[in-house]
Amino acid sequence: MGISLEHQGGEWYNSLPRRGAVYDLVDTAMSGADTAERLRAVTALGKSDDPRAVRPLMDLLRDADAEVRLSATTALGQLKSGRPVDELIGRLRDPGEQAVIREQAVVALSAIRSTGAIRGLREFIDDKDEDPALRSYAGNRLKGIGPW
Repeated sequence: MGISLEHQGGEWYNSLPRRGAVYDLVDTAMSGADTAERLRAVTALGKSDDPRAVRPLMDLLRDADAEVRLSATTALGQLKSGRPVDELIGRLRDPGEQAVIREQAVVALSAIRSTGAIRGLREFIDDKDEDPALRSYAGNRLKGIGPW
């Protein structure tokens, strides 16, 4: 019997051996002693170009600390993986989220440039119930990445 995707609530990767610098960064980002230490780890994960950093950074989009959420949003844009698109769209569409984090979600989605990211940005721009200034910002970012 192989590893089930349902194992540990879908977090099957937690059962794998954790070795290497990326895992040290993940541990620090998730549960570091102070915010500055966590932010340094999140920034390093974004610059790591390591696909193993994506899932933990996605989890950090729901962190209680707004600075950590902002840094995780930025880091996911740097990694340019399509996996966090739905979560980034969730940050963008959350009216209770800080404006700077919502703006950074636009930046991250435009950096990812996947079909889902572009579709999410287009839907956001077309939603008249959303913040007009943020919709305009998203429209300008979308124009900057070419015809879709």
